[in-house]
Amino acid sequence: MLFFFLFSKQAIFDGKRPIRGGVPFVFPQFGDWAFGPMHGFARIARWHVEKMPERLPSGDVEAVFSLMDDDFTRSMWHFQFRLTYRLILREKELHFNIGVYNPSKELTFSCQLLLHTYFKVPDVRRCQITGLHGCMFIDKSRDGVMYQDTREVVTINECTSRIYQNTMQEHIITNVVSGRKMRIQKYNFPDTVIWNPWADLAKEIPDLGDDEFPNMVCVEAGRIAAPIVLLPGTAFEASQILQVNENGHL
Repeated sequence: MLFFFLFSKQAIFDGKRPIRGGVPFVFPQFGDWAFGPMHGFARIARWHVEKMPERLPSGDVEAVFSLMDDDFTRSMWHFQFRLTYRLILREKELHFNIGVYNPSKELTFSCQLLLHTYFKVPDVRRCQITGLHGCMFIDKSRDGVMYQDTREVVTINECTSRIYQNTMQEHIITNVVSGRKMRIQKYNFPDTVIWNPWADLAKEIPDLGDDEFPNMVCVEAGRIAAPIVLLPGTAFEASQILQVNENGHL
């Protein structure tokens, strides 16, 4: 499945900055943040390996990771929390199971959560994305104006940064690597972000090659418009399944 994710040739692996590519984990804030880095701290924090990758009797491979509040996170966000991130790799599927827990006995917190998935494609202009027909979206490339998308399928031929709200539980992306289709199934993730920087913005991103934007599209399952609110002792769960086909059919 890694074959279907873009990793920029200019990605920085210094442990201090987010890696440009793969599936960055956005928490507790999407976008600009007055108290910390853009898209929060989860994608630059050091996660704990709860369970090393292990082959299950079914043949699937499972790994579990966790992140808890520490001095680093509390310097930006003073809440207690625990994230769990369970990955299951199957022959043609990758499952992401996420839990957010508030262990505090006193404080309620709200947060945003998103999987910032970078898909590798031969030509983003030939891709079509389903599951967005009739949805309202915030167009961040046009000063945050709200629009409704009336297209049966969404295509990309310009700088695109949109937060679609109340989207369908399933999206299909056509013409990913080798002409295949990618199915995204999401649960408890009501929003979908579509992003491609296009030529001008790509030149301003130091860890993205100027010529890489045609070969990527970000289709991101998340909870953005209505943040998660966790009372003391409560938890939130969400998941995403990526399924790739081999012959053009799903």
